[in-house]
Amino acid sequence: MAVTSHATTTTITHLPEEILTNVFAAVSDTRTRNSLSLVCRSFFRLERKTRTSLTLRGNARDLHLLPTSFTHVTHLDLSFLSPWGHALFHNTPATAPTYPRLLALHLRDAFPRVTSLSVYARNPTTLHLLLLSPWPDLRHVKLVRWHQRPQGSPPGSDFAALFSHCRSLTSLDLSSFYHWPEDLPPVLAANPIAAASLRRLNLLTTSFTITEGFKSHEIESITSSCPNLEHLLIACTFDPRYFGYVGDETLIAIPSNCPKLSVLHLVDTSSFSNHRDGEGFAGEDAGVSRAALVALFSGLPNLEELVLDVCKNVRESSFAIEVLSSKCPTLRVLSLGQFHSICLAIGSQLDGVALCHGLQSLSVKNCGDLDDMGLIEIARGCSRLVRFELEGCKLVTEKGLRTMTCLLSKTLVDVKVSCCVNLDTAACLRALDPIRDRIERLHVDCVWNGLKESDNLGQGFLNFDLNEMCTSDMNGAEFGDYSEAMECEDTSKKKRQRCKYESGVDDCFAQSNGSGYWCKSWERLRYLSLWIEVGDLLTPLPVVGLEDCPSLEEIRIKVEGDCKERPKPAEPEFGLSILSCYPQLSKMQLDCGETRGYALTAPSGQMDLSLWERFFLNGIGSLSLNELDYWPPQDEDVNQRSLSLPAAGLLQECYTLRKLFIHGTAHEHFMNFFLKIPHLRDVQLREDYYPAPENDMSTEMRVGSCSRFEDALNRRQIYD
Repeated sequence: MAVTSHATTTTITHLPEEILTNVFAAVSDTRTRNSLSLVCRSFFRLERKTRTSLTLRGNARDLHLLPTSFTHVTHLDLSFLSPWGHALFHNTPATAPTYPRLLALHLRDAFPRVTSLSVYARNPTTLHLLLLSPWPDLRHVKLVRWHQRPQGSPPGSDFAALFSHCRSLTSLDLSSFYHWPEDLPPVLAANPIAAASLRRLNLLTTSFTITEGFKSHEIESITSSCPNLEHLLIACTFDPRYFGYVGDETLIAIPSNCPKLSVLHLVDTSSFSNHRDGEGFAGEDAGVSRAALVALFSGLPNLEELVLDVCKNVRESSFAIEVLSSKCPTLRVLSLGQFHSICLAIGSQLDGVALCHGLQSLSVKNCGDLDDMGLIEIARGCSRLVRFELEGCKLVTEKGLRTMTCLLSKTLVDVKVSCCVNLDTAACLRALDPIRDRIERLHVDCVWNGLKESDNLGQGFLNFDLNEMCTSDMNGAEFGDYSEAMECEDTSKKKRQRCKYESGVDDCFAQSNGSGYWCKSWERLRYLSLWIEVGDLLTPLPVVGLEDCPSLEEIRIKVEGDCKERPKPAEPEFGLSILSCYPQLSKMQLDCGETRGYALTAPSGQMDLSLWERFFLNGIGSLSLNELDYWPPQDEDVNQRSLSLPAAGLLQECYTLRKLFIHGTAHEHFMNFFLKIPHLRDVQLREDYYPAPENDMSTEMRVGSCSRFEDALNRRQIYD
């Protein structure tokens, strides 16, 4: 009698649970994790067990919908609860006075292991109710608020409940929380145990105005109350014209009070506003001496990340930076704003910032005397740079930046070039050609200098000697040792020869669409950031060399300027449709928040903001976007940033969208347009600009309107 044997198939479910746990923990994409949890019960259990981070985007009124299966979550974000911007317990039913207490207890029971919490705390009551039954292991808290500080509330009331209930708090993030700087120091002084436990403190509150920010005596008080700080990020002012400016005494006190600091950011509040017309040198000098900088650097031997954005002249800083390189051997990230003479570039000997050999990230802003030679010396000394930012340096040219990228061609993958008068878009992209096949993140300013989409750049680029593509600026012994740059040149020659013999010269140039680039694909570019002035068009972008980006997934476009002085554009659209040439593009941030104009009262012959929005958004429906963040233009006179009817109609055409964040307000019937987007799952209105309007009725951001839209959105059937 024959016996039939059935071969068993080995599947992933046969792996030991320990291995599957590691596999699930390595998956970060939310939708992928959700799909895994639907396979079987064991996968559901493993997915929930390895899910450590969760963001709630439901409505606080729907207590019965609060998920209870994420008991292993340690990072809980409640700052996206809708209606966004209202207090967490705003929708308290009049017949249920114990509802806030019940919700707080339910959150505590649903997420018992929370160690990190983010919440929109519009008033002190929110934190007080949340922490009545505190999470015993709570270590990190991030507070969010763009509304004005509640009038009449006692000083420090926003933080009193936090420090009284969480005495083991190690990290506090107030970067998105508007408050008064004088509120925090007294609370820290009154809670010495909680203050001493803090290791990380982020006070880079971007909503501060130029005259606000932490004063010198407040910084000294905070650092003396928190002696164990390792990360300190703080917004202040270095302008000697203002009372309480940061000077030598404050810089000397910081390392004395907090000697364990490994991350230090001191940023002037004026850097939060956009100044693109600077000439490198400010009108006044900062009240910071070289001796104080030397004392600061000498007292922080564990420093790994340093940001000093002073916005006032710090002259002759080369020697102080040399002390930084010798006293802080573990320094990896450095950002300097308004520092001058950071690299003297005299002869072939390295000096200044070029001696910081361990740097992996360097940002240089508004350095008035940095030229090509200094840039090349930095590249020679900082040979490990992975990220480089250059902003507001008027003396740097294409030759210097190109030589630098040649020298750093093996490491550099993240570059930002902005506000450099000698580096328009085409020149910047030509300079980055040596790392074109490696770069992953890029920011450039869209400065066309009269270039149009129909212009042929091929003849202009072909004037370069193809045998000197990488070293046209290396003729001279004073440039030092350029073995790496010569190696870059040899590699480029091999690529050109391979292109010539395999495809032919004519075919190779045909691939470049006449731009003069040899095989110009930006193979690894995944993130692209662009700045463009209002009134200019995006259409020349492919012509200057960014046509072939096969891996580009995310793009950010910031449009800035005053529409009131601009004539009506000659073209019907801004040019978003040209982005359809990027096959993998799925995420976009379109920021028109710094575009100012007339909301409803445009004079005769001028366009109001609704027509400008039509201009900006025309063609967006041709893109296959999954996520879109959109900042509408604003009328500063009435503090209004609201979605217009043309904008709502054009956004409705984005049929592939799953997530839509509008950083402003909208009428309820405009929101109903979005219900026609078949796969839309996550929509939110966010007033995340300061000051967020207090009277929500005037901005159409009513609780009832948002709730009705959410109900209609959730009633739809989404098939995937």
